[in-house]
Amino acid sequence: MPASKAVAGYFLTFLLPMSDVVLPWLHYAVVGSTNPVKIAAATAILARVASVVQVTGIAVPSGVPDQPFGDEETQAGARQRARAALAATPEAQLGIGLEGGVVELPTGELRSCAWAVVVDRDGREGLGGSLSMPLPARVAARIRAGEELGYAMDAEARTSGTKHGKGAVGILTAGLVDRQRAYEPMVAYALAPWLAPAMFSPLTAQI
Repeated sequence: MPASKAVAGYFLTFLLPMSDVVLPWLHYAVVGSTNPVKIAAATAILARVASVVQVTGIAVPSGVPDQPFGDEETQAGARQRARAALAATPEAQLGIGLEGGVVELPTGELRSCAWAVVVDRDGREGLGGSLSMPLPARVAARIRAGEELGYAMDAEARTSGTKHGKGAVGILTAGLVDRQRAYEPMVAYALAPWLAPAMFSPLTAQI
């Protein structure tokens, strides 16, 4: 079984590849981050729908606070990352932005959120989200005091590198789901306009 190739040290082979190459035109995508978890999540999905795809990451501003609050602000950060990455990489066909945030519930508790945005050079955009789970009160208190979720988890779990590794979700689920695996479905959801283009074609007036 051929391995799917990607830069930045990611060489992945999938035991259950898709039977058809859905995006034969896709050869290069860029992620608006150098976080290895985000790059790996994008690579894992794109390698299943393109024959050989190169995925790189580039540091770009999100345009939102380091710790976004609310789904809308988190989506805006992902969108800015995707657009900025594509603009900075002329050879790329898709730009991908992934952003994690928190949402305050009516009870005053916080939950996690994360969003992915994919854009192409024709202006088409896809959006996908997931990773909604309640956060411990001690972690929420640190976030309200100004810490980012990853650093708050580092402090409470007495570890380091949470945001570049298993993520808060990995710690809170005892490793059942890590950050990369939580991000992968978001990328797949955001690719829907390209994976099922007929379903997203403009509505036409019917006589």
